Amino acid sequence: MNKSKISIRFFDDREVRALWDEDNSKWWFSVLDVVAVLTDQSDYTKNRNYWKYLKAKLKKENSQVVSATTQLKILAPDGKKRLADMLDYNGIITLGKEFPSKKANRFIEWFTYSDETIDGKSKTKAYALFDSSFINSIEVGTIKGLQQIHGYLFGGLYDYAGQIRQKNISKGGFQFAASRFLNETFKQIESMPETTLEEIVEKYVEMNIAHPFMEGNGRSTRIWLDLILKKQLSKCVDWSRIPKIDYMNAMVQSPVNSDALKLLLKSALTSKINDREMFMKGIDYSYYYEEND
Repeated sequence: MNKSKISIRFFDDREVRALWDEDNSKWWFSVLDVVAVLTDQSDYTKNRNYWKYLKAKLKKENSQVVSATTQLKILAPDGKKRLADMLDYNGIITLGKEFPSKKANRFIEWFTYSDETIDGKSKTKAYALFDSSFINSIEVGTIKGLQQIHGYLFGGLYDYAGQIRQKNISKGGFQFAASRFLNETFKQIESMPETTLEEIVEKYVEMNIAHPFMEGNGRSTRIWLDLILKKQLSKCVDWSRIPKIDYMNAMVQSPVNSDALKLLLKSALTSKINDREMFMKGIDYSYYYEEND
């Protein structure tokens, strides 16, 4: 079984991890993650003990949940990959029904939500980017390179995929760069140095202020940032180490003071620039940052 592809979904800011089964073309989901969600419990040992109790109870009842469970290696709290109980899509839905509560109903509704949305389809494209030859043809650190990324992620989903916006836009009261000045702005950004982390983050901040596209700026620009870091510093960001609220707050502050953002990114740098799992996990978090609470 090919278990190199890992996905992370988020329910109430809790991780629900999954491994891709290439042989059977389906996802396997971590049972303990689901138990943690449905019991609202953060303690790994308590979740493990609860699942042990529930598993024994279900076995006595000849529940299909137990027979459908398989064991796959996934990262444990001690940082090592260990065998853990996993269930497929149908198994997780059946397990959720063992928790009669409004939260369980809401979880099942969330879990069964279709990925046939623009974000869902775009995220699938983002996953595929790692294995494509296209990633090696992207211009690093230029507006053209950012357009290439945006076009790849949103091609066929947005009519304006890869196209620079012609309208002024704002978010949360913040006005992004005026559209009529964007060409000049891009020239200034492209001329910025990128030899140190601090310089690269400043360039990233300026590109965020420019906000070249009508939608999809954050997801595209985080990949753009990682490609610069990879080329110049042989590093990339482990986005899973940066909480959503910390990242969003740092980005809000960054046009005035980027120190918080620099500290966040510096603390999350890794040399695993060619690690497929790291890339996939980064995409999960990047798209999670854009979800509305």
